Parts: sequence; C-alpha cells; structure tokens
Amino acid sequence: MSEENTPLGSIHISPRAIAMIAYQAARQSYGVVGLAPKNLVDGLAQAIVKDPSHGVEVSYDGQHITIDLYVIIEYGTRIKSVASSVRNTVHYNVEKTLGMPVKEVNVHVRGLRFSDLD
Repeated sequence: MSEENTPLGSIHISPRAIAMIAYQAARQSYGVVGLAPKNLVDGLAQAIVKDPSHGVEVSYDGQHITIDLYVIIEYGTRIKSVASSVRNTVHYNVEKTLGMPVKEVNVHVRGLRFSDLD
C-alpha cells in the first residue's frame, strides 16, 4: 500500500496494519463497545476466521488514506458526540503513528448495545 524507498531499503505499510491502528484507537474511544462487520458476508467470515481488525475498511489512493469504521455504541450515550470523538481519535492516531495524511475517517453506527443494569 504505502511505500517509501531510501538508500538503505524500502518501507511498506499494509492496509491491515493501518486497520489495526484504527481498530485500537476506535476501541479505546468512550462510548464504543465494539466494531461490527460492514455486511453479512464479512460477518460470516469473522465467525469462521477471527480477524482482529474487523469493522475497519482502509483504502489508499496513492497519497491519502480513507478509513471506514463500523461501530457499535453504548446505549444512552450521545451518538453524534461518540462518532465525532471516534473520528477525531482515529484520525489523530493514524496520522501520528504513520506520518501520512488521512483524508477522511467515516464512522458508520451499526448498532447500540445496552449495558447490564444489574
């Protein structure tokens, strides 16, 4: 995906590595209880093969990174505030870690989860 050539060699960063950074940042955001598959096929694949970066889709156009997150949010929290916080946290962490510009982070709320009230 991303490639940098230096006199000492080259550096390649895969979309999966970027997805892992985004996944960890999203999971640490307040109000996020999990990430969800983007569709039924991804959900079935996740049931068979446990992918730690499920719910994250990364695309790269040669200059900018675009990240789509499919999140599940805690019921009772402000959805707009949580989604905005997730977007900002993921954007910051990916740019800080990679040193590459992130064009956009799209947050798709796939569901709400109720906490155990006991």
